[in-house]
Amino acid sequence: MKAHPMSLNRMARFGEAALLAVLLATTCACSRSGASATAPDNSQNAVAAGVVTVVRRDLSNDLQIASEFIPYQQIDVHAKVSGYVQKLLINWGTHVRAGQLMAILEVPELEAQVLRDQAAIARDKQKLALAREDLDRAVSAYTVAHLTYQRLYGVQKSNPALVAQEEVDIDQGKDMETSAAVSAAHDALAAATQELAVDRSTLGRDQYMFEYSRITAPFDGVVTRLDAYTGSLLPAGTSASKTGLALCRLSQNNLLRLVIPVPEAVVTDVHVGEPVTVRVVDTNLTFVGKVSLVSGQIDLDTRTMHTEVEVPNPKYVLVPGMYAYVELPIKSAAHALSLPIQAVINTEPEIGTVLVVNRNNRVESRTVSLGIETATDVQIMSGLQEGERVIFGDLTNYHAGELVKPEPVDVSALGVNE
Repeated sequence: MKAHPMSLNRMARFGEAALLAVLLATTCACSRSGASATAPDNSQNAVAAGVVTVVRRDLSNDLQIASEFIPYQQIDVHAKVSGYVQKLLINWGTHVRAGQLMAILEVPELEAQVLRDQAAIARDKQKLALAREDLDRAVSAYTVAHLTYQRLYGVQKSNPALVAQEEVDIDQGKDMETSAAVSAAHDALAAATQELAVDRSTLGRDQYMFEYSRITAPFDGVVTRLDAYTGSLLPAGTSASKTGLALCRLSQNNLLRLVIPVPEAVVTDVHVGEPVTVRVVDTNLTFVGKVSLVSGQIDLDTRTMHTEVEVPNPKYVLVPGMYAYVELPIKSAAHALSLPIQAVINTEPEIGTVLVVNRNNRVESRTVSLGIETATDVQIMSGLQEGERVIFGDLTNYHAGELVKPEPVDVSALGVNE
């Protein structure tokens, strides 16, 4: 089949036009390329880039450890003496003060013993009074007998004819007899005094034991469990049995403790008395506590150190058993140069790269030394100055020397530094 001459001519003209269009497009592209290479910096040729400013802020690198609140101290309150609960003054959840009466026991045996001791003391006092009277009589008799003997003996010495020797001997015997009576009276008085002291000691002991029939709170706390009620028999807490019924369980909840296992790597950064932040999981509230105790030894099984944190709870907002996170300030730096971590590429330990936007809005790649790194920010030790602009976000989209249009990024609005 032959092509029509008119069709061949049209096809030739169409090919020539297409070739000319390609040549023109290539020429224009080359012209634009050369123009862009020599064009001055202007916003029309710049690529938008989010930037943040190097600022100074206080940084703290915290370690969060979960734990459970426990009472500062907790005991089962037992009776010191065995007796029946006569009056109960507490219930579940009762807040008591140190020394507050919680229950009164009925202990008739001890009460009777106290009465017997008091009667014995009254008897001893009478005996002591009689012994003093006997001593006074004995001293008086001895005084008379001794003076009589001395007079007769003196007269007999000066004039033997006036006084018979027999009378002198009789008076001498009375003198010795009354002297012995005085010694006996002294001994009787001493025995009565000692007997009174013994009975007073016994009364003091029995009264002291009887006082235990009034059970009082040993410290400020909350009754978290009640085990006995009116009429219950409470055994003596000094018995060898470990299953004896307790009156209640008392917990000191106005000061709580958190026991946390501190990893071996940060043991040297934890110090007694150091304030810490405690965040309660259920309530999302934060409290200020302090490190109160460190064991000073690493547990070889867990490679952690037993550490305790005290949290004041004067309004009883916290309850033992709640979970909380303890934020231990491992490292901190005040008024340090910092950038969001999204503006830094870590290349080596404590070394990073940032893309700085200079005054001409050109990108500069710069190496910086890094310090403390928190969850949101990193400390800049060297390589940047306060106020310089740094690209924020995906840094692989930019290269050194590129012209950009800086657009400040509100980091707080993104939730980065919250």
